[in-house]
Parts: sequence; structure tokens; C-alpha cells
Amino acid sequence: MILSVEHLRIEFRTERGLSVPVRDVSFEIPERGRVALVGESGCGKSLTALALGGLVDRAKISGRIAGSPRIAYVFQNPMQSLNPVMRVGVQIQEGVSSAVQPSDFNLQSLFASVGLPPGSAEKYPCEMSGGQQQRVMIAMALAQNPDLLIADEPTTALDVTTQQEVLDLIYRLADERQTAVLLITHNLGLVARYAKSVNVMYAGEIVERGETREILSAPRHPYTQGLLAAVPRLDAPKDAPLADIAGTVPPPTDWPTGCAFHPRCKFAIPACSEAGFNGLCFRLR
Repeated sequence: MILSVEHLRIEFRTERGLSVPVRDVSFEIPERGRVALVGESGCGKSLTALALGGLVDRAKISGRIAGSPRIAYVFQNPMQSLNPVMRVGVQIQEGVSSAVQPSDFNLQSLFASVGLPPGSAEKYPCEMSGGQQQRVMIAMALAQNPDLLIADEPTTALDVTTQQEVLDLIYRLADERQTAVLLITHNLGLVARYAKSVNVMYAGEIVERGETREILSAPRHPYTQGLLAAVPRLDAPKDAPLADIAGTVPPPTDWPTGCAFHPRCKFAIPACSEAGFNGLCFRLR
């Protein structure tokens, strides 16, 4: 096992009181694993990912993160991650750590491996398309020779065709380099294609986990069922309305008592809102 997370909890002190965006998260990433962390915006996915690399400031973090892999990130908006006034080649060279031997680093070969044409290293981010910028971010991550690549919504800012190209590239290079990948997304369609196991996250907790094939074929938690129903289907009638989950994720300063999903759940019963509720949805964990 390359990384094990046990009962991770992240707390912030705010003007509105205690904020706990991550309450009780446990999962594992095996060597060369293909793991996904799924949920809507506000569920705590990205904060969990940042905590794995020690990138969360001004927070009280408890629980246990076992393992010390080299971690690299590919974030969702490359234009916000790249310095607009520096050539992309310089940015990658500046970010290469001392752990990478000069003999192992060749910028042109690195750019070629992610499908960027010759001369790309001399360009500024604004001279590149969104897909090319994300390829630069992938190259920057791989330059560190990571053991674990965390792809945090890496295709959100890209068109559909480019999304698949970028994700195919990430996983092809990860296979070649025997690198584990943690994919963070809200899209179960992407999980079906790229992940072997999935952890479904809601309101700072993992509500369902398992092998991707099992979760997608027979989801048991109502939230997982809702996410899966929201994936568009090619065989659906043209006039069929798009499925959604009513309501929004509550703020981390005001998680509901009992099952956090009960205010949005069509199967909720009065017991779901009781403090310490230990019904079906909680037993699934």
C-alpha cells in the first residue's frame, strides 16, 4: 500500500464558528493503484487531496496519513496554476526538485512525452490552448518522478474532446511510469473508464466505497444512486429531463445531525435526522 488515510479530520476556526469540511475520511491507495474520490463541489474532496501532500494551512488536522510517497498534483485550471509572465519551460525547470537527477531530466523529451510540439518550452501560457496548458501541468507533475499523481478535476476547464485526450494521456504515462493515480471528480462516467476503485464522498465523509464495477452496477447509498442517475445516457429519450439531486451540499459550519444527506434524500425517514443515527447508510461504511 503506497498511502493509507485513517479517520482524517480537518478543522478551521472561522467567524461563524468551527468549520469541519473533512470529518472522518479513510481510504487506501495501493501501489500503481487507480483510485477515485467522487462527490459534488463542497464535499471536501480537494481539501482531502491537499492534506495528503501537507498543503493545508491554518487548520487543525487529526487522524493518520501513513506512507511517504512523492506526490504531484494536476489541478483543474492550468491558467490559474501557471505563472503568466514566465515561459512554461522555465517554470518546469524551476519546479524540479533536488531529488531529480540532472541526467534524468530532459525538458524536450518531457514535452514530447505529453504531446507538445517542439518549441513549446519557449511559449508563455497565454500562447497555448487550454489543452496544451494542461499538458504542461502534466509534464510539470511528471518531472518530479512521483509515486502518486493526484488529478484534481483535471479536465473541468476543457472541452469534451480534449478532456478525454488529457485523461488518456495521464493514465498512459502513469502506466508507463508505474505511478499510482488518485482521480478527483464529480463525474461517475469518468470513474467508470479510468478508476478501479471508488470512494464516494459527501459532507466531509466517505459514504460508500468499493470496486468501481460493483459500485456502478449496484450502488447502495442514495447519494451514489443520485450521482449515477445524473450521468447522461446515450440511450435516453431525447425529451427526457436530466436527472439531478435536489438541493445543495450544506456548509461545513452547519452539517445536519444524523445522516448528512437526509435533507436531500427522497428515502429519508424521521430517524435519519436523529443525532448518532446508525441506519443503513452509515453501516455501508
